[in-house]
Amino acid sequence: ILKAITEYRSRSTRFLLGEVLPIIQGIISYMGDSPDVRLVEVAGSARRGKETVGDLDVLVSSLNPEAVTERFCSMPPIIRILGRGPTKSTVVLQNMLQVDLRVIPPESYGAALQYFTGSKEHNVKLRTIGVKAGYKLNEYGLYRRDNDERVEAEDEAKIYQALGMRWMPPELRENTGEIEAAMEGKLPNLVTLDQIRGDLHVHTDYSHAIDPLEDMVRKAIDMKLDYLAITDHSQSLAIARGLKEDKLMEQINEVKRLDDEYSEIRLLTGTECDIKSDGSMDYSDEVLEQLDWVVASIHIGMQRDEETITSRIIDAIHNPYTRVIGHPTGRLIQKRNPYEVNLDKIFEAAAEQKVFMEINCSPSRLDLRDVDARRAKEAGVKLTLGSDAHSVAQMEFLPLGVSVARRGWLEPLDVANTWSIEKVLGFRQ
Repeated sequence: ILKAITEYRSRSTRFLLGEVLPIIQGIISYMGDSPDVRLVEVAGSARRGKETVGDLDVLVSSLNPEAVTERFCSMPPIIRILGRGPTKSTVVLQNMLQVDLRVIPPESYGAALQYFTGSKEHNVKLRTIGVKAGYKLNEYGLYRRDNDERVEAEDEAKIYQALGMRWMPPELRENTGEIEAAMEGKLPNLVTLDQIRGDLHVHTDYSHAIDPLEDMVRKAIDMKLDYLAITDHSQSLAIARGLKEDKLMEQINEVKRLDDEYSEIRLLTGTECDIKSDGSMDYSDEVLEQLDWVVASIHIGMQRDEETITSRIIDAIHNPYTRVIGHPTGRLIQKRNPYEVNLDKIFEAAAEQKVFMEINCSPSRLDLRDVDARRAKEAGVKLTLGSDAHSVAQMEFLPLGVSVARRGWLEPLDVANTWSIEKVLGFRQ
């Protein structure tokens, strides 16, 4: 068994969070249907919302571990069972994702959930604080050191409370100041998915996306969004079938027509306008001023030096019609490193000009990163979420951006998508 596990781990790669979320939802639904399962949750880096996941840790609260194990090892996507024991089993799914099951007695579930959620650095700090307070903390519970009396184990929140701090959302648990904030009562009130009122970056089949404009509008209405920005690519990006000016004018007319037709939602005319190599915009100001929403992005010349890239973006920020800088570092997770750019200078200019920075929600981008989103907030910058959807289905990427925002300590006031459309459009007046 150990040899098999080693073999699979040596072949494995990390999976994008967007790839594993549907799997997580399926596992939770499948296991939760069992009468023997009291609680089920996926812990580890997935629960913390990290952009990539190595494997999944499924924790189940149950008094019947044999039945739970049998159900788990019978899941349809499994191609191999690497290990099967009384309370722990390991399987590999068809996509080569390893999933570990731990069956926990109800009275220890909170402690196990806290322990296996991590991060390792967070847990080490927490245990150190516990030791100083006369406790020991492990996956079985919180105990008094002098007599081994178990103080708490069933409820995760009460473990934190016993250690003198508020419970903190899993996305914050990276030992980057969250424990100190929890002890001082200064944890942020993190943004939540149900507070998101609009999507500020989508594409249609006017450029290289799959679905027609009206289908994207209907999907937004189904998602109960209040507003939607249509932002197809600009004219110079031929590989993405960027819109020439006459085609853009045609789209503007259709967006306005649909905005009149669908009273449930506000539609914004817009573009994802390329920032050209000299820092100028791919459309003239005369064109840009006719649009509600301009996302300025770099798609070409990404190999230039830091000073050049930074200067290009700052030039775009100073264009009076730019609303937001799209995917500001240009990275593709596990495929392309960020281009060289001085984000401190970018954030300073954006704060001064009241230009938003985007958290692009595409699973392979998630750009800005969580740590950079936090830096942007600290620099006084407001942020937007854009699904960057190229199909109706991809509009469901918004929750990934919310995860990044939460890991970046962002509150509702930091994320423009929680605002009314009037406030969003009035921000840079």
